[in-house]
Amino acid sequence: MRCTHLETVLRYLSAFIMPGLLVLLFTRVTYNRVIGLVLTVALIATSVYKGYTNTFALIVVDAFSLTAGFWMAAKMIRRQLKKS
Repeated sequence: MRCTHLETVLRYLSAFIMPGLLVLLFTRVTYNRVIGLVLTVALIATSVYKGYTNTFALIVVDAFSLTAGFWMAAKMIRRQLKKS
C-alpha cells in the first residue's frame, strides 16, 4: 500500500510533535521525566513493531522530538521546583 503525499506529510508532522508532547504529558503525570521518556519510547517501539513507523527518517524525527520533549520536561520540572 502506497502513501499519498498528504499522508507522508502528516506522518512527519505527527512524528515531529507528538513524541515531545507525550514526554511532557507522562512527565507531568508521573512527576519523573525519565519515566515519561521510557513510556514514550515504549509507545514508539510499539508503533515501529506494528509497522506504522516504517522509514529511518521517521525514526530520526521521532528521536529528535523525544530529545526536545525531554529537555522541555527538565525545564518544566525546574520551574515547578522554583515555585515551591
